[in-house]
Amino acid sequence: MRFAPSFPLSLLTVSLLSHSAIAQQENEIERIETTSSRIQGSMNASGYAVSSISEESLSLLSFQHIQESLNYIAGAGVQRGNGQEYLPALRSPVLTGAGACGGILAAEDGIALRAAGFCNINELFEAHGEIAQRIDVIKGPASALYGSNAIHGVINVVTPDTTQGDGELSLDYGSYGFHRVKLKEGKDFGHSGVGIAASITRDNGYRDEEGVDQEKVSLRHRIEWDNTVITSGLTYTHLDQETAGYIEGFESYKNTQIAKSNPNPEAFRKAESFRLWSKFDTSLNGGHALSITPYVRNQDMRFRMHFLPGKPLETNAQKGVGVLSQFNYVLNNNVSADVGLDVEYTEGELTQSQDSATEGSAFLVETIPVGKHYDFDVDATLIAPFFSFNWQSERWAISVGGRFESMQYDYTNNMNVGRVREDGTECGFGGCRYTRPADSENDFDNFSPKLSLRYQLTPQTQLFGGIARGYRAPQATELYRLQRAQTVADLDSVTADNVEMGVTGVLPDGSYTLSLYSLQKDNVIYRDSDFFNVSNGETWHRGVELSFDQRLSDALRLDFAGTYARHTYEHSQLSGEEDIKGNDIDTAPKLQFNARLSFDVSKKVQTQLEWQHISSYFTDAENLNEYEGHDLVHARLRYSLNSDVTLYARVNNLFDTDYADRADFTSFTGPRYFPGRPRNFMITASFTL
Repeated sequence: MRFAPSFPLSLLTVSLLSHSAIAQQENEIERIETTSSRIQGSMNASGYAVSSISEESLSLLSFQHIQESLNYIAGAGVQRGNGQEYLPALRSPVLTGAGACGGILAAEDGIALRAAGFCNINELFEAHGEIAQRIDVIKGPASALYGSNAIHGVINVVTPDTTQGDGELSLDYGSYGFHRVKLKEGKDFGHSGVGIAASITRDNGYRDEEGVDQEKVSLRHRIEWDNTVITSGLTYTHLDQETAGYIEGFESYKNTQIAKSNPNPEAFRKAESFRLWSKFDTSLNGGHALSITPYVRNQDMRFRMHFLPGKPLETNAQKGVGVLSQFNYVLNNNVSADVGLDVEYTEGELTQSQDSATEGSAFLVETIPVGKHYDFDVDATLIAPFFSFNWQSERWAISVGGRFESMQYDYTNNMNVGRVREDGTECGFGGCRYTRPADSENDFDNFSPKLSLRYQLTPQTQLFGGIARGYRAPQATELYRLQRAQTVADLDSVTADNVEMGVTGVLPDGSYTLSLYSLQKDNVIYRDSDFFNVSNGETWHRGVELSFDQRLSDALRLDFAGTYARHTYEHSQLSGEEDIKGNDIDTAPKLQFNARLSFDVSKKVQTQLEWQHISSYFTDAENLNEYEGHDLVHARLRYSLNSDVTLYARVNNLFDTDYADRADFTSFTGPRYFPGRPRNFMITASFTL
């Protein structure tokens, strides 16, 4: 089932950043649909927008960290950490804590990077974004295709089909020893093809004793006959990172020497990931279609938890298999139905251990002992059927659907039970900090209904809206990585009810989308003042988003993506002596926007200026401490030497602004920051093969 020709594509592409004409956008429809439907030409949720960052925009940007590209999405406020680390935000405050990654689903080619109960806060560095064909973002719990972990939305990195088209070799060189090689090459045999995309990155970093060594490779195979196509892919990533920790002291990021320092030279992160999938697409008589995608996933990671007392070492791993499916049944030209079943089985493991005595007060030394803190295995089984009924006429399109998801955990503790040392002896001051629950099984069942609609008001204007419920099951680390006297985490699934409405349309030389949303979350999981994991939190997230692109002249073009939002606590909770109910959630800037002015000097030369604005925000739940915000300007140039060679030059932080990628506050350290990089450059030579 395809869109009626009268519907403009701008509903789906809130920010196709490199395109200036609707005709160009219409050519994108087949590949953009892959995030909102697993079947080419089928849309199972017609009332929400998919924001896309195009391949041309990604080439001009050539990001060193994926956060740079997500600045282009209205409502996204991802904060960069050190190296390849980050903290996510999408129609939300910046999310932190054990289960924070469960609020936003990160995927590559429509397959979640991590199993639903085993997310990692930095998991997007396991996607091959460096060579992406585009990056798609769905905002809110809008689609029945995505269940647990998609409360605030989905970030999907789409890798290129290297079995077709030209190859490419790119060489990057930049400040602080940054250099990178990217390769895309393949062979098309007509009804089949093979391809490879690879990237190798080295970054010494501007802070003391930091650095990133990263390698990624993606393989692709395609075979097709009659009405069937089988596409297979493999992605392997490896990260070896020396990490620089927070610097401390009020506005210490403004002091050059402190900003360059590394209080945690012992910190590191080593990670590997492997994903293999094969997507079977077939068209049936009557216009029906079927898509089935089995996949295998394997990850392991070791990192020093330099942000905790005692600086323990965590080792975690997971391996699993799964299947995604969707069947599109066409009743007639106006009505269709989508049904599917997603199944996944994962085996996960985690250990946390400390090899030296804790430094600090007598309380910390006594309650955080040397030795193992946790050692457990968790097997998880997920079964999720979904459905969607779709109806459209000349002006209306309505979709009603839902997803049921059953998650079962089987937890095995490989140590002694309780808050004692590894050897069974007791800690003073009432017991050890870390608590290990006994073996257990936990089940979580959730259903999320979806309603979406759109209405063609005029040939140039379209109204859209939707109501949806999202959810996420507790993460394994929230259930089994307990502290203090808590022996069982009696947690419920987080639920979120979202209402959204908006208008989208075409301009004489551009397009726009304006949307308003309100999302209320219940059973929010957090750690209370007794260090217990509890799930009685409530938060409210609401805002307005505007994205538009407009050609101002034959040579000048403006792109804009901005949001004004409020994110507040709606439950009573004492933090210190303050009840935080009604307070702004910490690290939630109210106003964020990105504006890019592109000027075509000639057919061969394009320039761009980018302005990124982050307003001030509170850094604690009591709203007593604040970061002042910042404005950054970046400059870029592209020069097409000939049809086969393109040169790029980029200057980031053009005015050498002192700023913090992340600002935070704790009662132990006071203000602390990840300082942003000073003015830096990167040049690229790209060759068509």
